[in-house]
Amino acid sequence: MSRTGLSPGRSGNVSCRWREGMLITPTGIAYEELQPSDIAYVFGNGTYVPEGRKPSSEWRFHLSAYHTRPEIGAVVHTHSMHATVLACAHRPIPAFHYMIAVAGGTDIPLIAYAPFGTQELAQLVRVGLADRNALLMANHGQIAVGKDLAAALELAREVEVLAEQYYKVLTLGKPKLLGAKAMTDVLERFKGYGQNAQSRSQTSK
Repeated sequence: MSRTGLSPGRSGNVSCRWREGMLITPTGIAYEELQPSDIAYVFGNGTYVPEGRKPSSEWRFHLSAYHTRPEIGAVVHTHSMHATVLACAHRPIPAFHYMIAVAGGTDIPLIAYAPFGTQELAQLVRVGLADRNALLMANHGQIAVGKDLAAALELAREVEVLAEQYYKVLTLGKPKLLGAKAMTDVLERFKGYGQNAQSRSQTSK
């Protein structure tokens, strides 16, 4: 995430579901300096061992995501350039391109601003992720979730690519958006795309 520029410096954080809680990157430590022992564990009730590393200040919205979506296994939060630019302009990403469907719906929504590390932000994330796998956080950055760390990271990269494309389309004028019918068709097609089709076929046997 750091090497590809998705989270410059010490920005952003990553977690994965583990046991009844989650493992999450610690606060204030550069990614290249992290050791396995630096990863913090947060229990499902929001407590953590005080003798260990202090978890990221954003642990509340990570935990909120796991409580809201029991099927997800990882959360990636980044301050990637174009996603953050759009978030600071309070612009969600509409259906300017069919690949918007990778986030699970007809747009990549924008949630309202709340101070980092607060329960208020955690609640906004909870609502925003109820029916989407990615979202923009006003004046902050982006969040992507997935079945595991690799899937969440891949989606975060895709969100940044879409954000850059949308930003550039905006420089040409008003975007030509796909309608609801077209996006419904795309979402249905995605259910049978790639390995999804194989999985469904094996399930039916």
